[in-house]
Amino acid sequence: MNKAKLKSYAPAARRDFIQAVTDRAHFFGFSPAGCEPVKEEGAIVLIGGRPFPRTVAVQRRKLEERVKRDGFAQVMEAVAYTWFNRFLALRFMELHGYLDHGFRVLSNPNGGPIPEILDRIATVELPGLNKAKVVELKLDGDKDAELYRMLLVAQCNALHRALPFLFERIEDETELLLPDNLLHSDSLIRKLVTEIEEEDWREVEIIGWLYQFYISEKKDQVIGSVVKSEDIPAATQLFTPNWIVKYMVQNSLGRTWLSTYPQSPLRQKMEYYIEPAEQTEEVNAQLRAITPESIDPETLTLLDPASGSGHILVEGYDLLKEIYLERGYSPREFPRLILEKNLYGLDIDDRAAQMAGFALLMKARKDDRRILQGDNPVKLNVMAIQGSAGLDAQQIAGSFKGLESEVVELIDLFRDGKTFGSLITVPDGLSIKLGKLSQLADKCLSAGDMFAQNAASEIKILTQQAEVLAKKYDCIVANPPYMGYQYLNDKLKIFATTFYADAKSDLFALFIDRMMDLLKIGNIISIMSPFTWMFIGSYERFRRNKIDNYIFLSIVKPEYHSFFDSDFVPVCTFTIQKILSLEYMSTCIDMSEFYGAEIQPVKLKEGIENRDLRWVFPRNFQWFKLIPSCPMAYSLKPIVLKAFKARASIGRDAKKGVTTGDNERFLRLWTEVDTSKFSLFGGKKWFPMTKGGAYRKWYQLFPVSFQ
Repeated sequence: MNKAKLKSYAPAARRDFIQAVTDRAHFFGFSPAGCEPVKEEGAIVLIGGRPFPRTVAVQRRKLEERVKRDGFAQVMEAVAYTWFNRFLALRFMELHGYLDHGFRVLSNPNGGPIPEILDRIATVELPGLNKAKVVELKLDGDKDAELYRMLLVAQCNALHRALPFLFERIEDETELLLPDNLLHSDSLIRKLVTEIEEEDWREVEIIGWLYQFYISEKKDQVIGSVVKSEDIPAATQLFTPNWIVKYMVQNSLGRTWLSTYPQSPLRQKMEYYIEPAEQTEEVNAQLRAITPESIDPETLTLLDPASGSGHILVEGYDLLKEIYLERGYSPREFPRLILEKNLYGLDIDDRAAQMAGFALLMKARKDDRRILQGDNPVKLNVMAIQGSAGLDAQQIAGSFKGLESEVVELIDLFRDGKTFGSLITVPDGLSIKLGKLSQLADKCLSAGDMFAQNAASEIKILTQQAEVLAKKYDCIVANPPYMGYQYLNDKLKIFATTFYADAKSDLFALFIDRMMDLLKIGNIISIMSPFTWMFIGSYERFRRNKIDNYIFLSIVKPEYHSFFDSDFVPVCTFTIQKILSLEYMSTCIDMSEFYGAEIQPVKLKEGIENRDLRWVFPRNFQWFKLIPSCPMAYSLKPIVLKAFKARASIGRDAKKGVTTGDNERFLRLWTEVDTSKFSLFGGKKWFPMTKGGAYRKWYQLFPVSFQ
């Protein structure tokens, strides 16, 4: 995959899409200053003196309401992102042959500029496509642009059943803002087709990279200052390298399976799995006591609470697929089971959640060609958390007789859903009522009046996300958002100080604590985060809490330049098991001395295969509590840690030695002095002087050993 090309294309595409959507908005009378009035005259409406069909008035009214609520610039950015995602999805699906009619929608296999679907219009079958109108436009001879727009809308609507989260029924404001000039040689579609090689679309991982690069300029705009809620996704997005994702999933989900089935062939398929270090019999007995005798694959659950574009969930799918195949499931069975029973993902970014769901369905479609067909679409557990601000809790509660207080509590819980996301904790009392709320919402959706249906629709969304947040999971894997306390907005600062005082220094630490709450006893979380929490003083209580209450199975510390095209990313990745064992021996692998992104997975594999390498450290994390402030100083030799335990002291006070007063005048390097003018005992011009050299925080008077 040519990531440099993707990085060049995506930010420019963002600007182009926003401009194209904005141009369409201007055409319908919208601008940052406001919107022009609509005048209705019979079967048409006039906007800025231009006539439009009456149907446009309905779509325009929806757009006007949205602009008033969210602001012109934010709506333009959101709709541009929506169309960008849809075009990415269409491009991926056409190249993999996943569209029912078998034709390409954005390109032509012969390399020509006209999309294949337009060339084959006579044989194209799409639900809802007005064939008479198609023939009329085709015979006209110069209406290809209008015909192509009609085909695109029909194709998007045809995908609504299988991918409703990405392809909503296009009869709203997004259709109004579908960009113009899509058949031009420099159109948005032509650039997408020509600037990214077909080979790069082979793996669905491309979606994640394009997502990160698409918002990279927005990230540069918002970081470095207090971040508004709507900008949190852009400020915190960091696409996780594939080898780190594999390490995290294999050492959480994979380890869970191998703990029960140590002879499983899955072990040979996990290149980044770290075998447990040798443990005492007491520790082994503790681990056996919490290890189930058998596991039903359909009950295994994995959550990513900050799922982004779904990279971790996709890797989880691949590993679960191997587990199901090992148990004898067929490709007609396991894809749907994995998506509906095993994988859960949450994010606050609607567009990222769309692409995560899309990526998972594309993995499933590769294994089961029927997964996008039929009348029973897959019910994904991947969603963007929605906020409830603006909802009238008391009024909506009137449609839920007997559960009014629960409806009010649910709506209040998610007032700031787009700010707090997965950090929101569902109270136990509300949690046990979610099933009843969901059932009543379904009843209102099918039999209620218009207001009751709208109310039920809102409650159904809130109930679904509450159910995911109320569950306990077997494995939690995440690259949570990073944001220092000084950049948190006021709501997040108050929230962090109130509920996560020990973790408030950074948003990622809040997520780690929240993930522990979501994890079942005895199970595993795997995380990528900045490594600051391991050493600096502001995280001391946070560190001690983890060492006191859990065991670290392994920690991997990459070199700073371990990410594609990144100057400095100080991260680590680690796995924690929710069990206390005072004598557990963990494995720490530090690759700081190996520069660059390409060498990191190579050195990790070497460290996994050979525990005697100098950058591999077997350590009992209880030892770190002997050191003041409890830093996770895994590179300290056991003999030094024993010194801390013995409270041994150097027993000397540091003193300042000889000072010349003018080093440039009186000091010379050894290589600058004529040996005939030098003596150790004086009597000549030059004699040696003890000089410390460059700054060093620590010094050693003489070799020290401890028994």
